[in-house]
Amino acid sequence: MLQGRIIKALAGYYYVLDHSGKVWQCRARGVFKKKGLQPLVGDVVQFESVSEREGWVTQLKDRKNRLVRPPIANVDQALLVFSVKEPSFSSFLLDWMLVTVEKARIRPLICFTKLDLCPDDKNIQAAINVYQQLGYQICQTSSVSGEGIDDLMKLLRGKITVLAGQSGVGKSTLLNLLCPQAELETGEVSDKLGRGRHTTRHVELLQLPGGGLVADTPGFSQLDFKDIEPEELAACFVEFRAYMEACKFRGCLHRDEPGCAVKSAVAQGEIDSGRYTHYLQFLDEIGDQLYRKRY
Repeated sequence: MLQGRIIKALAGYYYVLDHSGKVWQCRARGVFKKKGLQPLVGDVVQFESVSEREGWVTQLKDRKNRLVRPPIANVDQALLVFSVKEPSFSSFLLDWMLVTVEKARIRPLICFTKLDLCPDDKNIQAAINVYQQLGYQICQTSSVSGEGIDDLMKLLRGKITVLAGQSGVGKSTLLNLLCPQAELETGEVSDKLGRGRHTTRHVELLQLPGGGLVADTPGFSQLDFKDIEPEELAACFVEFRAYMEACKFRGCLHRDEPGCAVKSAVAQGEIDSGRYTHYLQFLDEIGDQLYRKRY
């Protein structure tokens, strides 16, 4: 029995990279459908060959994690890509993505692109400082000057990394610099909508020249908290964790409860008020989604 990792899923086929570097085009056995299982990009699988480069996936190995959007498994880290301009940086969207990867127990890296468009923007630097103080790794890149590309490559080497970010922030351009052989289609930002046109339509793991795999994924288009309960949200904000045990009531949602240590930390400037505001907005959205699900 052969073993490898799914690096692309397209039109009912699974493309499996084996340990020798050979890629096999495989179908999945019907047993997966009967069990309600679906192989994902990133899955380690066993498969049997039926020809020189074709086979059948027969078994999925246990996953260490998975993301729903993008649909991918066994990720080491997530590179959250944001442009400083065109489209403009959104801390709201970044905080949502951080919640998503923190919930999946995936290490987040934050990458700011298009630095050449506004190299001395004080608002961007202030945002960078907020996330650096939280302990997040920050990368700053420019596809025009090549700034930061070598440093980013070192962070991706030997890892399975998923790229996430709204369309138009430069994910495909960045991947073309990291993986010149990929030749991914890039798109301009729509002046009317203020966001990029989608250029990536499926999830695929690309092999980096220096070792490691990186996933090219479709852009995020809407907020989705279907897998997060209200009681789980606070733990996805790393700065809340040091205060949560000191709250007066167990199960505190850090919104209206008296004796809340998180709210006290916000009032004293120990937790960023903007991040806390986003937490409350996400909490409301989760509540709305639960209401719609029930009724």
